[in-house]
This record gives sequence, structure tokens and C-alpha cells, in this order.
Amino acid sequence: MTIDPEKNIHFSPTHRLQWEEAQQKDVILYPEGMVELNQSSAEILKLCNGSRKVEQIVEELERKFETTGLGNDINAFLEVALQNGWITQE
Repeated sequence: MTIDPEKNIHFSPTHRLQWEEAQQKDVILYPEGMVELNQSSAEILKLCNGSRKVEQIVEELERKFETTGLGNDINAFLEVALQNGWITQE
């Protein structure tokens, strides 16, 4: 399964993305456990709300962090997120 650039990306309804005070970082919570996220991963997943495609996520993060060339890294992370079931596409 690979990311389809033509489809919007949704955060999985069976997972929850939230700030975890004890770890001082964003985490993904799901029935089997928890995944701690670094800041970059959390920023990407926060944009996976069903209204954006990969290109729009890249553009928004490059604008937010005033940089370019993030596309490959973001796409690679989204592939991992899709494989792990953290995101879906419709």
C-alpha cells in the first residue's frame, strides 16, 4: 500500500493524536498501546484531517517552517504512517 497523491489523507478513527504531559510530547494512542512522536511527525499528522492531499501538507509545512525540500521526507513518513494504520486515504 502506498500513498495516493490524488486522495485526501485522514488520521485513523481508531487512533487518537494528543499531547501527553508526562512525556512532554505528542503521542498516538490506540487500543494496543502508545507511540511517542517527534515534533516533525506530530506536525505532519496534525494536518491529516481529511481535507488535504500530500502536496498540500508539504506546502503548508514548508510555509510554516519557512523552508523548501521537505516533500521526500514527508512522503516517506506518510508511507510509514499508512503502513502502521495511523492514517487512511479515501
